[in-house]
Amino acid sequence: MSEVYPVILFYKFIAIADPEGLAAEHRALCQALELKGRYLIASEGVNGTLAGKREQVDRFVSVLREDPRFADIEIKVSDGDASTFRKLILKVRPEIVTLKAGADLSTDQDNHLSPAEWKSMIEEDPDVVLVDVRNAYEAAAGRFKDAVICDIEQFRQLPDYLGRLEHLKKKKVLMYCTGGIRCEKASALFRSRGFEQVFQLHGGIMTYQREFGNEHWLGECFVFDPRMTVKVERDLVQIGRCEHSGRPTARFVNCLHDPCHRLFMLSEESESENADHRLCPECLRSGLSAETAEYVRPPKDSVGEG
Repeated sequence: MSEVYPVILFYKFIAIADPEGLAAEHRALCQALELKGRYLIASEGVNGTLAGKREQVDRFVSVLREDPRFADIEIKVSDGDASTFRKLILKVRPEIVTLKAGADLSTDQDNHLSPAEWKSMIEEDPDVVLVDVRNAYEAAAGRFKDAVICDIEQFRQLPDYLGRLEHLKKKKVLMYCTGGIRCEKASALFRSRGFEQVFQLHGGIMTYQREFGNEHWLGECFVFDPRMTVKVERDLVQIGRCEHSGRPTARFVNCLHDPCHRLFMLSEESESENADHRLCPECLRSGLSAETAEYVRPPKDSVGEG
């Protein structure tokens, strides 16, 4: 039996006076523990996804919580393996999740719903509207039933997209994302634009599924690491579809054409039938082929969105 490598997802919005100093300290700690993954530190807080052997991961969490600033930080755990991440990427950035809203959006600490409260509200309040604030390709692989999907490819496009949701301003909006961090900023953004009742799923999809599995959920959950998606097997309703053939799949690939490089779903059967299907439908319709497309470089590890 192969050794399980826990994958931990964590974030916290808190003032960091010396992001560079904290980054140097945590980089040394991660390297000493041989942890790999992606970790952002900014003056507004920390946001990380790390993997390693269980003992080393537990040690990192213990040291992290010894810092009074992170004593209460929440850690979400899923299963990975030695290949989940290729290396450690730890950077100091202006934001720990990029929104570029042009305003100082504080987090909304008073509008969190526990998974149980979220589930109860879905089942008992017919007036709620679920809004998925993740990228559209994530929602294509899995989402809450009847959720409104934002047609965005990057989270920082949400402020410009918000005008298309004006009709929901008087509704009771229940928003969600993978681990909760995007909702911290999205809920504040919505409120600043006049949305009156905005609630967010505390801990995101990952926390909800640990308690309630696939209840009210369809498909798999996209994650920003080489696993691409994770799933709860019980009562799984597969909704992901190959963009070329329409076959059920949750397999993501990057478009072979380097200037495009778009993530899209492609079934193994469709790729084996036609090598040109490694191009996204848009690039294929433009007349490119697998032979004429510019070769795509192996994607670099980048910090994902939680």
